[in-house]
Amino acid sequence: MRIAITGSTGMIGTALTASLKEDGHEVIRLVRHTHPDETAGERHWSPFGEPDPKPYEGCDVVVHLAGAGLGDKRWSAAYKREIRESRIHGTDTLARSLAQLAEPPKALLSASAIGYYGDTGAAAVTEESPGAEDFLGSLCRDWEAATKPAEDAGIAVTHLRNGVVLDRSGGALARMLPFFKAGVGGPIGSGRQYFSFIGMADYLAAVRHLMTLTTQGKVSGAVNVTGPMPVTNRAFTKALGHVLHRPAIMPVPGFALRVLFGQMANELTGSARVLPARLSACGFTFTTADPHSALRAALA
Repeated sequence: MRIAITGSTGMIGTALTASLKEDGHEVIRLVRHTHPDETAGERHWSPFGEPDPKPYEGCDVVVHLAGAGLGDKRWSAAYKREIRESRIHGTDTLARSLAQLAEPPKALLSASAIGYYGDTGAAAVTEESPGAEDFLGSLCRDWEAATKPAEDAGIAVTHLRNGVVLDRSGGALARMLPFFKAGVGGPIGSGRQYFSFIGMADYLAAVRHLMTLTTQGKVSGAVNVTGPMPVTNRAFTKALGHVLHRPAIMPVPGFALRVLFGQMANELTGSARVLPARLSACGFTFTTADPHSALRAALA
């Protein structure tokens, strides 16, 4: 298949591009700079402005991963606006562009996040659980709703409600590693909050699995793309210390997180015990379900 990917230069986009190419697919890397290298499979797209169907012509599937990073900056009011604009406006522009194609793609897999559910404490949640009304909850709801023009055009849409993807090259794990390697890592806040993670290899396999099912019309709507064994933050940090052969006993107090991250600190100390009910029901098998095996694979 010919598959177009936004956010193709990010941690997940880079890994997904390589994985799909290994499977024999042609990958179109959608980039925002104005001089794409077409010989390297690049095409220019813009998340802002008027819809433009040209970048997606001839594509069987579009995977939409682009958006301002949630953990890239302190959550000021201005950066929260940037986060919303990059996701909601960008997704709407993409969806309206796809809807204009005479021959639209069979499927759109559009990123979302388990932040949809908010802080759920120790209660396990699935795709059937209600969304939260906090910043991330409303962001994810509006983000997913922005794909409606594509759905109205008959394109099958699956929303990838991503958990924390573990890979040493970026994301949450890359930020944690320097502290844990120095022996000063530990649980965040109380450590009792649940942490829903998935190893990179399982994440890529899950996206490929969902891509096949979405193009076949067997799956659409929200799917939690996270592992089947969410654990407490204390248990996860203990596993990371064990894998690195370092102590993991120095807790990070909540007030320090608020100074560093602003309102995002609430997300770091919140609890998300999210289960991949639909992913498991559609026949997906995890290879690194527990934190030890996922971390060993991520750090290999």
